Amino acid sequence: MKYALVTGANKSIGYEVAQQLAQKGIYVYLGSRNIENGDEAVDKLKATGLNNIEAIQLDVTDDDSVRKARKEIGKKTKVLDILINNAGIYGGYPQSALDATIDQFKAAYDTNVYGVVRVTQAFIDLLQKSPAPRIVNVSSSQGSITLHSDPTYKYYDYKGAVYLSSKSALNMYTVVLAYELKNTRFKINTVCPGYTKTDFNGHRGPGSVEDAGKRIVKYVLIDDNGPTGKFFSEENNPKTGEIPW
Repeated sequence: MKYALVTGANKSIGYEVAQQLAQKGIYVYLGSRNIENGDEAVDKLKATGLNNIEAIQLDVTDDDSVRKARKEIGKKTKVLDILINNAGIYGGYPQSALDATIDQFKAAYDTNVYGVVRVTQAFIDLLQKSPAPRIVNVSSSQGSITLHSDPTYKYYDYKGAVYLSSKSALNMYTVVLAYELKNTRFKINTVCPGYTKTDFNGHRGPGSVEDAGKRIVKYVLIDDNGPTGKFFSEENNPKTGEIPW
């Protein structure tokens, strides 16, 4: 059996990813900042017959919480095969480059960038014991500097200095991490789930959580010939999925 950790998985896309992985027979640790919310999510999944899942208290912005989660999971398994860094925040308003506050930037980066670094570094030893370790960092095509420099990009006018820059920083972390582990069996990619109808955007997105989950899970399940160090958004490139950084 393979073992996976999904951060921010008590609702929305993270919950769907956890569900789809569990349906494929993978044992899932469902990371939730609030353990009560995590337990409630697990109870819902178990009610559907999925018993290969459990909640783990995990606040990606809290060093102590991350250490405790690593210790707790380490008691249960010596190997982690999959890490999905899904937890993220928008950062509030305003998002203007001239009006957004430093506190907004700090909060967004603490979750969207530093949180990924914390969790990845904390669990890398368990991942290194897997014969086929996979890391997916959930980003957004909105973090593509290339696309956002192109006036023909469909979301060109959807600018936001806080959120977009945090995802760009996450993308660069993915590039460097994949580079450092390029001579190993790791496959590390960034995936945009698409503009999805969730609490995150006030349910304005046209996409479904089911499709978003499938897009992420696809890159979790790639074999040893699969890509690494790439950026995928099937919403923006239905043919190959790959988009520019």
